[in-house]
Amino acid sequence: MTRSILRYVRHRITQHPDTDVTFEAECLWCDWTAPPSSDTAAVDVECMSHTGRSGHKSFRRICTSFALVVRAE
Repeated sequence: MTRSILRYVRHRITQHPDTDVTFEAECLWCDWTAPPSSDTAAVDVECMSHTGRSGHKSFRRICTSFALVVRAE
């Protein structure tokens, strides 16, 4: 018979220290996309500029970050 030992260790998840959060946006009416940026305000300005030029008011906002799971000590 094989026996198993179960150990429960608390973990936490955090942003990977060697990466930044990246913000992007896509128009829901056409193929326009905002260039990726680490500054969310810059992406928002790009969306508002696109709205001014095209009248398109709906966007998909994307926030990408990389996570790291470590033991909580």
